[in-house]
Amino acid sequence: MEYRRHEQPGCGGCLLLILLLIFITGGAPLLFEFLGLIVFGVLFLMFSGIAAFWAFTFYMKRQVSAYEKSQTETHNTFVFLLVNILVKIAQVDGTVTRDEVKTIRRFFQYNLNYSQNKLYWVKELIKEALVSTVSIESLLQEFRQKFAYEPRLILLELIYQVLYSNDKVADAELQLARNIGEYLEISTYDQRSTEAKYQAGYRGAAQAEEIGEDKYYAILGLSPDAGFPEIKAAYRKLSMKYHPDKVGHLGEEFKEVAEEKMKEINNAYEYLKRKFSQ
Repeated sequence: MEYRRHEQPGCGGCLLLILLLIFITGGAPLLFEFLGLIVFGVLFLMFSGIAAFWAFTFYMKRQVSAYEKSQTETHNTFVFLLVNILVKIAQVDGTVTRDEVKTIRRFFQYNLNYSQNKLYWVKELIKEALVSTVSIESLLQEFRQKFAYEPRLILLELIYQVLYSNDKVADAELQLARNIGEYLEISTYDQRSTEAKYQAGYRGAAQAEEIGEDKYYAILGLSPDAGFPEIKAAYRKLSMKYHPDKVGHLGEEFKEVAEEKMKEINNAYEYLKRKFSQ
């Protein structure tokens, strides 16, 4: 039999003893006065909490409103459609889990470096998207009508970033991402380039050396047997499509996404260029 310490008794009946003592020494009026103070204190704390929550919510909504007004309509529309499309992708299996919502919010927090004010805005957009009955086809149609090819590439890039931030990517989600690329009239080459890059980096650290070179080819949308002329042509093509100036109107955070993409393209090209110059 396992030995267990005997814990000191709590004071669960202390309040009862205090009430009894007050009743004996001061009678019923003093007891009721004391109980009234307790009720008043509880109500005060409760209403103070409600008031503090309302004040915080009011403050955050004002901050969100001010932020929205400081951004262009193009930027706000892009984020609105991005959030709604990401939620629709999460709903592909019929439900959206708390982890999926957290993944979307973490994406904006860490990948796009959103502050708390901006995250509150995203949180509100996610709430609205979760109850929205608008179909993903309608959202994509609106996106295709309002944005040129380069912003569509950025959207596809962001979709893959969110999908591959999960521990496992469902086949249905992956197929939906492909369908989105096709619907947005993304070329087969660009679709393959975007997907291959994430798949190459998704296989795990055990194959790190093998993945390294394959991923550089994948970033350029090429197979590992591509020659240097193909590499050079692919680099020039992608450099034009992902130039940050072409998506600057979407907002600084998406311009930074394009800049990061350009860094990847440049690194891949420099690595393969050194390989063929040896």
